[in-house]
Amino acid sequence: MQFFVVYIREAHPLDGTSPLGGGGMPIVEDPITLEERNGVAEVCMTRLALEPMAALVDGVDDAVGRAYAAHPDRLYLVGRDGRIVYQGGPGPGGFKPEELAAAIRAERVRSAGSDGRPPAPDRQGHSPH
Repeated sequence: MQFFVVYIREAHPLDGTSPLGGGGMPIVEDPITLEERNGVAEVCMTRLALEPMAALVDGVDDAVGRAYAAHPDRLYLVGRDGRIVYQGGPGPGGFKPEELAAAIRAERVRSAGSDGRPPAPDRQGHSPH
């Protein structure tokens, strides 16, 4: 099982309609090139202590953010077969990690039967059974 942060359009850029920042939060302008977006993603991953997870960065065309209706943030679980197993509500109110955890457990049980092998333990060493 792999976990990723997918960095999409900045929710609160300094030059946007609802800027936020300060108090430990990054203060950034809305990137206009992929190079700038990669830089902002790196700053946000560091400042928000998300670095243990790998980051994928949406292009400046925002194709991934639009396709997944991900703005400002959203939790997804994509199965090995590419289907959407879980789609959380728009954040921050729809950001419910406990629902995602339940979906992960259910998907691990479901996928265990697909190849006949038991699923590997998760990062904390827990078996889904």
